[in-house]
Amino acid sequence: MPLRVIFMGTPEFSVPTLRAIAEAGHEVAAVYTQPPRAAGRRGLELTPSPVQREAERLGIETRTPVSLKGEAEQAAFRALRADVAVVVAYGLLLPKAVLEAPRLGCINGHASLLPRWRGAAPIQRAIMSGDSETGMMVMRMEEGLDTGPVAMVEKCAIEPDMTAGDLHDRLMSVGAALMVEALARLERNTLTFTAQAVEGVTYAKKIDKSETRLDWTRSASEVHNTIRGLSPFPGAWSEIAIGGRPERLKLLRSALSQGAGESGGILDDRLTVACGAGAISLVEVQRAGGRPAAASEFLRGAKIEKGMKFS
Repeated sequence: MPLRVIFMGTPEFSVPTLRAIAEAGHEVAAVYTQPPRAAGRRGLELTPSPVQREAERLGIETRTPVSLKGEAEQAAFRALRADVAVVVAYGLLLPKAVLEAPRLGCINGHASLLPRWRGAAPIQRAIMSGDSETGMMVMRMEEGLDTGPVAMVEKCAIEPDMTAGDLHDRLMSVGAALMVEALARLERNTLTFTAQAVEGVTYAKKIDKSETRLDWTRSASEVHNTIRGLSPFPGAWSEIAIGGRPERLKLLRSALSQGAGESGGILDDRLTVACGAGAISLVEVQRAGGRPAAASEFLRGAKIEKGMKFS
């Protein structure tokens, strides 16, 4: 018998799971998502979240509370009489009263191999730390931050030049299929949960702007991991003189390379850059106000020569 589901999510990452749940025949009683945010050049236009747009396309009631701590919001949540709440990158804390409201509790789709990378930015942190593997997990939610027992796991290799954007797209597809299978098992009463390991806990704190400026004194592998872990957003950046003026350049893709020299120094005419140890080749960059471009395309419009230096 199909389940009555409350779906809670906000970014593009959550959309495939919402769509898959609806296509699997479950009754989505309501969708909870973050309120519309100011966007546009002047920041005056309120833009609904990707999940809200998908919910409206599917004809599902959408709710956008700024908090779930109030008694009125909690009563409205309980009144939906859901079998289960599915949470994927919602972005709001769920109080105990909300966690306990659905008959079968709340389950979460989380993009890491828990207990590694609990928290807000598991995809970026896994790549920035040089992990070779991550995955999607379905877990039961508790009051702690991503501490609940795990029901299902789907592992995913992190390839050497994979960016956070690449991994995001792969995991959101994996996560949708995994959640549909979890709900099918929940229907059959065969979904079982196992407590997370006590050892190996790490926290994926939110990316801070101070981390986005590249430190070329770090090793080539660390610089490479930072570039791909922050791509495409918010993007790692560095400054270099173009046409005699310092210009901020966003660095979107790179590859480990051969060479040595002063940290941040350009080693050839193909954007090979020296790091504290080793070197990287820039593969894709973006000038301020411009679009992402292959290094070869960028070099046709910007005079960057051997001996110049990123700072």
